[in-house]
Amino acid sequence: MPFRYATTVLLMLVALVATGCGRVVFTPKGGPPQAQPIALSPQQQQQLAATQQQLQQRANALDRDNQELEALLAQSRQQEQLMRDQTVAMQQQLQATTDRLAAMQTDNQKLLADKQQLQNRTQALTASASVQQPVGAEIRANNTLLKPLQSANMAGVSVRQDGDTIRVTIAGDTLFAPGSPQFQPGADQLLRSVASDLMSNYPEHRIGIEGHTDSQTGLSAQYPTPHHLSVAQATVVYEQLRQSFGAAPEQLFVIGHGANHPLVSNATPAGQAQNRRIELVVYPETTRRR
Repeated sequence: MPFRYATTVLLMLVALVATGCGRVVFTPKGGPPQAQPIALSPQQQQQLAATQQQLQQRANALDRDNQELEALLAQSRQQEQLMRDQTVAMQQQLQATTDRLAAMQTDNQKLLADKQQLQNRTQALTASASVQQPVGAEIRANNTLLKPLQSANMAGVSVRQDGDTIRVTIAGDTLFAPGSPQFQPGADQLLRSVASDLMSNYPEHRIGIEGHTDSQTGLSAQYPTPHHLSVAQATVVYEQLRQSFGAAPEQLFVIGHGANHPLVSNATPAGQAQNRRIELVVYPETTRRR
């Protein structure tokens, strides 16, 4: 009987907590329905209210925790989707890079094939040229380039060795009037001195006569480009060598470079003057005279 009574009291307390009131009505077992109010003391009511508040606070805390977990879960799902998208993008980039690499390898193979074909053609042309070398022409070791030239001591003239050739440079302003193939006074004498020195030391060597201008030379209707002027000046030197020394036509040749090969910058008048020049280039190839 005491255990049953205790159970009844506990049920009353639970009902009191649920309803928040200070009275509980219950019906004893076996008896007729009868309201029996139980009065709780103010201290008991306060304790029950405090217990209810604690339970409500815990429920609110659990609700907040649940909301935070849901937010973290949503954020995690977004990050997972972002990572999937990035993975797909990286895979696409990797595929594109692989395709480009394959294309480059194909191009490299084509280039190698073209290079090999060009080398084969060059070798064939070289072999053909060696077989068809004209009688009377030969290539000798150019030890004669070590000879000192008196031209190096002349004003407006410089001499330098360039690989297997020797270059005698004559200042263009010393030879020609500005923008013209006409000789300056005394230029023919200077040219004869230089040519005499060359022909004495290299009587059978091929000699190239190269004309050079600067990029600022004034042009005319007769010489509309720097190339026209450089060819005209080189041709005048060619005729002088032919007439004064009887050089064979096969020994000499003319090249007009225009302003394509400056020695220094054309930004200053001094640089422009240095670029205007005639170069007599002695090659190791010789021509036997008959």
